[in-house]
Amino acid sequence: MSKARSQGFSTARLARIDEHLRAKYVGAGRMPGAQFLLARDGETIHETVVGSRDVERGTALTADTVFRIYSMTKPVACVALMTLVEEGLIALDDPVARHIPAWKNLAVYSAGLGPYLTQPTARPMQVVDLLRHTSGLTYGFQNRTNVDAAYRKLKLSEAHGDTDLEGMIAQLADLPLEFSPGEAWNYSVSTDVVGYLVQKLAGMPLSAVLQERIFDPLKMTDTGFFVREDQRARFAACYNATPQGGLKLQDDPTTSPYLKPPALESGGGGLISTAADYLRFANMLVNGGELDGVRILSPMTIRLMASNHLPGGRDLTEMSRSLFSEATNEGVGFGLGFAVVFDPPKTLIPCSMGEFYWGGAASTAFWVDPVEKVTAVFMTQLLPSSTYPIRRELRTLVYSALLESRA
Repeated sequence: MSKARSQGFSTARLARIDEHLRAKYVGAGRMPGAQFLLARDGETIHETVVGSRDVERGTALTADTVFRIYSMTKPVACVALMTLVEEGLIALDDPVARHIPAWKNLAVYSAGLGPYLTQPTARPMQVVDLLRHTSGLTYGFQNRTNVDAAYRKLKLSEAHGDTDLEGMIAQLADLPLEFSPGEAWNYSVSTDVVGYLVQKLAGMPLSAVLQERIFDPLKMTDTGFFVREDQRARFAACYNATPQGGLKLQDDPTTSPYLKPPALESGGGGLISTAADYLRFANMLVNGGELDGVRILSPMTIRLMASNHLPGGRDLTEMSRSLFSEATNEGVGFGLGFAVVFDPPKTLIPCSMGEFYWGGAASTAFWVDPVEKVTAVFMTQLLPSSTYPIRRELRTLVYSALLESRA
């Protein structure tokens, strides 16, 4: 009996994933290549590897290809912070200004292009606001407001610029918030601030903390903030989607800024990794914080992280002011580092109560299903992530192949 069948999946139906990725995306020239890993109870039961790692050089994608994972960095940084919460070094309801004194007088934007007219916050920003993106911070790429414009002008959160984490925190002290903490959800540099807090509390660079607390214990040997010399041959090219549905090279792997350590170690989007490495991280999460006898977090902490923390129990469609406000987020809230399904029927796709997930700007994605004990990781290198509904399609394909549910 195959591994997939022994774990309650139809092998014939899982084969649809391969054909879907090959025919609809890679073969059609919409994606350079694609890799998908599926596991149940920590056992890998299906893997798809199709297409090219580097279209221009004709290099095939391999199972050990190194990818830019962008915002899939966020759950890693949040797990690191929660290890410090467990040790009593910081609490979710701590005012952020207790740990960043320069932020004591942050205020909410009213008008102006700088100097700004502001008003006081209704309450202080708390650590939990950073983890769930209700801080009032933003991203420059949102292109919605004058505060976004100020972020772009300062090139805030650019990992490969000239500013380090401390410099970014100092710059943010002089900018207004989009809204009073807790009043809305806005995708933002909040997780970069999480990374700063991790670094400050641990007394070492963020990269060293992640190495010591997550990567080494979980044997994530290919994950870090830059591509090492021994990884360069496996590093993928990254592409922009063209209006015609094709590909345009965005970052050449032989000249990429990722080939050297960044000035700013971005907890919000700076990591590179492999599908196998990230699956180990996801398997730790689905297993209640432990993998292969090594414990990163307690089961209760994982449960807390994978609960909806949006005020009033609302979903993202009700609270979001950012690019991620869309109908497909109905029934989906946000926990401490990732989106959380709390009303499955509203999502209109097969999923479990309490399933949690996130993705990256180059269309990468992962999800963790604590009910079915399923984990999945998808890797490609296509910007922006909103180009195709691949994440929803993969969920449908996977759960269409699940024949023995544990719900």
